[in-house]
Amino acid sequence: MLAAIAAGAALPVLAAGPAPLRVGPGRTFERIADAARAARDGDVVEVDAGEYRGDVAVFTQRRLTLRAAGGRVRLVADGRAAEDKAIWVLRGGDFEVEGFDFEGCRVDGRNGAGIRFERGRLVARDCGFFANEMGLLTSNDPEAELAVEGCEFARNLRPDGHNHQLYAGRIGSLLVRGCWLHHGTIGHLLKSRAALNRVLHNRLTDEPGGRSSYELEFPDGGVALVVGNVVQQSAATENPILVSFGAEGYRGPRHALVMVHNTLVDERGGGSRFLRVAPGATVELRALNNLLCGDAEALEAAGPGEYRHNPRVDRRAFADAAARDYRPASARAVPADAVDSGRFDGQTLAPRFEYRHPCRLAPLDGAARRPGALQQPAHA
Repeated sequence: MLAAIAAGAALPVLAAGPAPLRVGPGRTFERIADAARAARDGDVVEVDAGEYRGDVAVFTQRRLTLRAAGGRVRLVADGRAAEDKAIWVLRGGDFEVEGFDFEGCRVDGRNGAGIRFERGRLVARDCGFFANEMGLLTSNDPEAELAVEGCEFARNLRPDGHNHQLYAGRIGSLLVRGCWLHHGTIGHLLKSRAALNRVLHNRLTDEPGGRSSYELEFPDGGVALVVGNVVQQSAATENPILVSFGAEGYRGPRHALVMVHNTLVDERGGGSRFLRVAPGATVELRALNNLLCGDAEALEAAGPGEYRHNPRVDRRAFADAAARDYRPASARAVPADAVDSGRFDGQTLAPRFEYRHPCRLAPLDGAARRPGALQQPAHA
């Protein structure tokens, strides 16, 4: 299933099931927590648009769909947390969650999350995670699978500053696609210890006022496919590295980092690095058709690997770098001279989509012809 999502295939159409459990003022269930206790395996829970304060819940069904109805649903922790962990705790099943914003979770352990995902499979789609201590946090279950699509993460902050917008533990697989992660403070925008990572067509950017540490980190190594992302490091960051691999020691039998058609923008300078790969393991490293901007050290500084066509441009190549619009300014600003991206484990690495701000994907008209994540010029 995750492979199908990564390739851009449509999600399967589910057969008709029982009538949804409806939540909202005047409904059978006025609180989500009540619906969580009543729901059975295979149910659909529909929550009316609006704000729900302190309505925290634990879900343990084997299969469950939760979706907003009629507009967005805003879940404000308001001083409460399920099991002293998160606004929602999900474990043990196959979950799909769509259209919810999770805000303001704080707990004694300083890891209060919008969602704590512990076991099973979770697809989170079109959700927002704002001003929690952690945005979305997983357990370390090696069988768990997490897919995050079209979601926004911003300003999630622990009291000690070591926040992460999205933190995947030692789970089986992680897919992040079409998301916007921004405005971190000291912690990382995306940190993953998953064995298999697909980070496809996202925007990971400090933005004005942001000062995250790594923009993208794989501290245990593993297998990471990083394709079609816009990654920007601000001048205010205290950490000079945009992408980090293996910094906390390698775990597992295989380590590979494949970076294809990303746009990497360094605004810090002064000894910055686009990529650091820690010593200590054999790493299959490939970097092709990435577009680099800034004074950071070249990708090749990361160590032995395959490096092809990773040109460096200045800020004038972008439509409006000051406004963080990293589309090519014109057809000539970033030439259409990309090389063949090849294949990895039998699958093509050529992008089929590009990120459209905010939190959308657009299919490419043919092959990706330019280095970098964004193919469509701002001006002809």
